[in-house]
Amino acid sequence: MADTTTLLTNIGELVTNDPSRDGTPLGIVCGAALVTDGSRILWAGRAADAPPTDIARDVGGRAVIPGFVDSHAHLVFAGDRSAEFEARMSGKPYAAGGIRTTVAATRAATDEELTAQVARHVTEMRRQGTTTVEIKSGYGLTSHDEARALVIAGQFTGETTYLGAHVVPEGVEPGEYVDLVTGAMLERCAPHARWVDVFCEKGAFDADQARAILQAGKAKGLLPRIHANQLGHGPGITVACEVGAASADHCTYATDEDLANLREAGVVATLLPGVEFSTRSPYPDGRRFIDAGVTVAIATDCNPGSCYTSSVPFCIAVAVRDMHLTPAEALWAATAGSAQALRRDDIGRLGSGARADYVVLEAPSFLHLAYRPGVPLIAEVSSARWSRGDDSLLKK
Repeated sequence: MADTTTLLTNIGELVTNDPSRDGTPLGIVCGAALVTDGSRILWAGRAADAPPTDIARDVGGRAVIPGFVDSHAHLVFAGDRSAEFEARMSGKPYAAGGIRTTVAATRAATDEELTAQVARHVTEMRRQGTTTVEIKSGYGLTSHDEARALVIAGQFTGETTYLGAHVVPEGVEPGEYVDLVTGAMLERCAPHARWVDVFCEKGAFDADQARAILQAGKAKGLLPRIHANQLGHGPGITVACEVGAASADHCTYATDEDLANLREAGVVATLLPGVEFSTRSPYPDGRRFIDAGVTVAIATDCNPGSCYTSSVPFCIAVAVRDMHLTPAEALWAATAGSAQALRRDDIGRLGSGARADYVVLEAPSFLHLAYRPGVPLIAEVSSARWSRGDDSLLKK
């Protein structure tokens, strides 16, 4: 039986991310309509030109935008690090070592507890307009615990990332651990992951180790991405460009040469505004990246230590206020930019053939996302993943 077609009409402002619509990256159509069959966008354009459908819904002049694509999140964890946050707000600097606190709690948690935790966070994200999320492992640091994290993550997304190389666990020699991450752990985790990632930073993994880990993942069919240049100037961005990573994430400290390399290599720079907000670290200047021709994405980096927010609208507002992006640039980065960071062309846009992932705002324009920070502006979320009834886990 054919799928029911639905017309969303009386859309005050439709953001398509199709530049052919208005000559800008957002491709805005005013007085618009959208046609879906519940899983795919069938048509988008001016309401006066809309084709006939089975059902019509009037959205009352509200704005409609693509669902947010959160291309960097650490959701499989247990425990609480609020005391660490309080210490940072009292003047203690952020360091990579805090990850080990979460590792112990995560190893001790049951599969059911971890699954329920991920479900809670994915539900939070969806309520705030996120329709695609990438989820990393990285809080297990044993072959068993990394693999089970990926299996759990895979219940919620196809964008699963093997991050056995988050930090070196206590009591293990770094070279020995790299051998594990590129050997037995990789063998066990690769079937459950799409991506391979590494935290290339002082206190975590150096350039040679990061390069070896990403190359080993590529040999197993995983696509590379990297945590780069978060805590200081370092080699992470260079490694990302050398191995053909889809994205270099954080990029808090980036030289002009780094920006040129990102542009030439086609590596997306994924900025994570919530991290700088939550650690009181310097914000990267997003204007520099855009002016240098680098593709920019925005994601939450939701995690229990350095950034415990699941809100892309919050990150958009911070990117506009403190990273010097325009509201249009920030929205594009959180939708089409993050889709590019995941090498996806079926999400992050609203046009024929794209997934029916859209958000209706309780506002006439996308500008309100940055104009009214902290206000719950998400009136409705449609996601092809959950429109078929695959939301049982989200209800736990």
